Amino acid sequence: MEDILIIAHYTKAPNEKGNGRFHYIADKLGNKSKNVEVVTSSYAHKGKVQRKLSNEHIKSIPYEFTTVYEPGYNKNVSLERFYSHYIFGRNLKKYLKNRKKPDVIYCAVPSINAAKVAAEYAHKNNIKFIVDVQDLWPEAFQMVFNIPLISNVIFYPMNKNIDYVYAKADKIIAVSKTYSDRALRTNDKCKEALSVFLGTDLSYFDSLVSENRYLEKPESEVWLAYIGTLGHSYDITTVLDALKIIKDKGIKNIKFVVMGDGPLKSKFENHAKENEIYAKFLGRLDYGKMVGVLKVCDIAVNPISKGAAQSIINKHGDYAAAGLPVLNTQESKEYRDLVKEFQMGFNCENNNAVDLADKLLKLYKDKQLRESMGDNSRKLAELKFDRSSTYQEIIKEILE
Repeated sequence: MEDILIIAHYTKAPNEKGNGRFHYIADKLGNKSKNVEVVTSSYAHKGKVQRKLSNEHIKSIPYEFTTVYEPGYNKNVSLERFYSHYIFGRNLKKYLKNRKKPDVIYCAVPSINAAKVAAEYAHKNNIKFIVDVQDLWPEAFQMVFNIPLISNVIFYPMNKNIDYVYAKADKIIAVSKTYSDRALRTNDKCKEALSVFLGTDLSYFDSLVSENRYLEKPESEVWLAYIGTLGHSYDITTVLDALKIIKDKGIKNIKFVVMGDGPLKSKFENHAKENEIYAKFLGRLDYGKMVGVLKVCDIAVNPISKGAAQSIINKHGDYAAAGLPVLNTQESKEYRDLVKEFQMGFNCENNNAVDLADKLLKLYKDKQLRESMGDNSRKLAELKFDRSSTYQEIIKEILE
């Protein structure tokens, strides 16, 4: 393989902390191929700022890193964001026109605009085209803006464009079987797809735990952890309501530790204060510090809102790597089956604070159960979420 081009609208930059899938893939490929390039946006989605990269950052990686201008946006669900994506797609098209034709394009989905440009370019120039499905768009947006008939009309162009992208793929890779099955529905080229969870490198995760040990947790407390975005897709309110039910029973030593940020952070914080819930909102931590806190927690909660499009996501891998039993409200059959198969926690009824409180109390009262389910959670991480082994399948697909 001479020239591999990775297009990933939302990947991390070399100077940004995180656990990026495409940085990891490019890093491994950079040692196997003559030329690997990652093309992404000039705008950092998480920080909502334009990126600033030095030559030192670029020299520290074994692949080329290119940013294409995108104006940016303030809110994740907004017309401003759709316009920003449109400009990024248009500028990506200009960049590809002036770039030497690669042998293969490995393209993250979303965004749809960038993926459509990449698919058209690959089809026109007879370039092998691989998609890696990270999230289902426009399904994720339809959950937030769900008005019968009107939503279908508004999102019809996005559905049409994403179907085109999936149809043109020579290979389909996805972060879950749920997502890969969706992509296969409109593709006649691929008989099957490869599902590889986002995951984490367990040796790296464990080293971060050692470097960032959190030593301030009182032995008398049981900590319930949540990591991730504080937005519409995550039902933190039901978790807080479940904790209130437990508090009203006289149990006051369960601490809800929330690591993350998002548009609904203030709403969730106010709900916790109004109900006098023992909760700490730590905001967005760098990955190492987050891992250090997560590891000392006792239980993890995965509260995905009803109707959400998510399947297997980042927090699943981190919870498993930390060896935590999981209280899961997510409706995704794929993840619920994993929880049941590995006996690594409890599946709860979505949006049901009473059921969640009951299952939380079972784990709270039985330390041995917490530990055995936590051990099973770590076993899942070693089998399904360890990048050092699972990502070899992705590398092999690209190089072949």
